Amino acid sequence: MKKLGMLALMGIIGLGLIIPCYAEKIVLEGSTTVLPIAQKAAEAYMDKNSGVNISVRGGGSGVGIASLLDKNCDIADSSRPIKDTELDKAVTNGVDATANIIAMDGLAVIVNPANSVSKLTKKQVKDIFMGSVSNWSQVGGSDEKIVVVSRDTSSGTFEAFMTLVLEGNKTRSDALMQASNQAVASTVAGTPGAIGYVGLGFLSSSVKALELNGVVPSRETVISGTYPVTRPLFMYTNGKPKGLVKDFIDFILSDDGQKLVEEEGFVGLKEKK
Repeated sequence: MKKLGMLALMGIIGLGLIIPCYAEKIVLEGSTTVLPIAQKAAEAYMDKNSGVNISVRGGGSGVGIASLLDKNCDIADSSRPIKDTELDKAVTNGVDATANIIAMDGLAVIVNPANSVSKLTKKQVKDIFMGSVSNWSQVGGSDEKIVVVSRDTSSGTFEAFMTLVLEGNKTRSDALMQASNQAVASTVAGTPGAIGYVGLGFLSSSVKALELNGVVPSRETVISGTYPVTRPLFMYTNGKPKGLVKDFIDFILSDDGQKLVEEEGFVGLKEKK
């Protein structure tokens, strides 16, 4: 019996040597805009720290903040500032929701590449998304119905667009609501007459980014402050970051981390003076 017990113990020890046991784990959840930054940073951080497990989930800024307030994640990725109602819930739940800015972004207004329109004013975009302009001929394009593509209401990108472009007004009721930046880009790319908006990191040759008030959305125009629709990107934590969470955020803010931010198409904080 003693021999069998010793063999069992040795088997358990052997399994422990084979099966990885993570000493530390953090969970990130939220914004689909911040998602590619979080994923790349997590991969790079885990490559350098083999004893760490970082889980990254999307769902939207509202989903991430709600998860943080319910103490279900360590970091809430958000492309908008936290709302007063969320702060009230944080107090009720004993959570000190603390903002950590990790990058800058510009909201690019995009159309199908076949569209002849290459520039709009903020007012024209507002009129299109609110429904008072419904045909491209009204803004210098061809006689074609405008198809509005928007983010869903749990999205920080939606909130930012509503605040910075629509000035607090709601988008038209027949807008095609999408669950991610990539879904917006894909829908616009495959829909003649479509118009939408995405973060800089989601621009590609499959869509055409419009000049807004005569300024092209780009890293350079965000840095210079000339592009009219810019925003910070956040990672919210419960109180001032500490321990592994602090180390991970410090990594994102480091030269290597900010290089990853730039590689994903966003604007590093070290670039914006």
